[in-house]
Amino acid sequence: MKETAEKNLILGIDTSNYKTSVAVIDRSGTILSDFRKILKVKQGERGLRQSDALFQHIEELPYLLKQALPEKAGRLCAVAVSSRPRPQEGSYMPVFKAGVSTAYSIGAACGIPVYEFSHQEGHLSAAAYSADFTVNKEFLAYHLSGGTCELLRVSSFSKTGYNIEILGGTKDISFGQVIDRAGVLLGFDFPAGEAMDHLAQKALSETKLLKKIPLSGLFINLSGIDTQCRRALSAPEQRGLEDAVIKELFTRIAEVLLILTEKAVKETKIKQVLFFGGVASSAYIRNYIKEALQKKEIKAAFGSPALSQDNAVGTALLGMRTLWQ
Repeated sequence: MKETAEKNLILGIDTSNYKTSVAVIDRSGTILSDFRKILKVKQGERGLRQSDALFQHIEELPYLLKQALPEKAGRLCAVAVSSRPRPQEGSYMPVFKAGVSTAYSIGAACGIPVYEFSHQEGHLSAAAYSADFTVNKEFLAYHLSGGTCELLRVSSFSKTGYNIEILGGTKDISFGQVIDRAGVLLGFDFPAGEAMDHLAQKALSETKLLKKIPLSGLFINLSGIDTQCRRALSAPEQRGLEDAVIKELFTRIAEVLLILTEKAVKETKIKQVLFFGGVASSAYIRNYIKEALQKKEIKAAFGSPALSQDNAVGTALLGMRTLWQ
């Protein structure tokens, strides 16, 4: 498609489980707008039903679009939208229907194409962009978010997206679920990742109450440490030591990620690793892993904290590459 002075912007839309996101970029990849709204979860609850999340997305999208598109709508040349969780056959969640419906309505009104990608690809694209990570060859990646804990082998981008193979990850719940459950128990709003990260960073010591996370090949089980952590936080004798418990939890998470990384690199001979997702935005976990890998021949990259969390920037970037690659 030939670019004109008026038609050179891509609109990205992402409607994930807990955040409505809208972004606008230009042909050079410059981010012109990036607006997000965390969905409301009642105090003490640990998540949202899909129907409630879908309703909130439908309510929030018009307001975010109004902020993202003032005087820009006439310059749009394409819309890119997250339409499913993963780039796999049968991957589906109702929340993405809100974004897809909005994207195709805008596309029809403006007479411009709409490109569909997965939420996971958008995450990956945004993290790689912000980390200045080369994605034109095979690499390893971790998707670590509220509901996902996966170790991936990723091939280079094509017009249909990324080729992604799951190599490992969790067999039960995710790191994000463990962290959020502990956070809600401590009285933090859901999602609680950022507040918990602050606790881990400020703790002067850590407890010795949590066992190391068990591995089987490149897969892990987290239900055990989830139970141990919540039991420790509820114990009367541990009152006042909550930050030390959380620091130990974050240490255990970082430890097992290091072991998984070294095992995966040994098995695949791939030494480039990209971390993305909300859990990967933890300063404690990032610093721990970066320091541990300093003297090893493994290149670990983290997206910026803002672009590791749910966002529509990565989806817009995928649309840009599809249109002008």
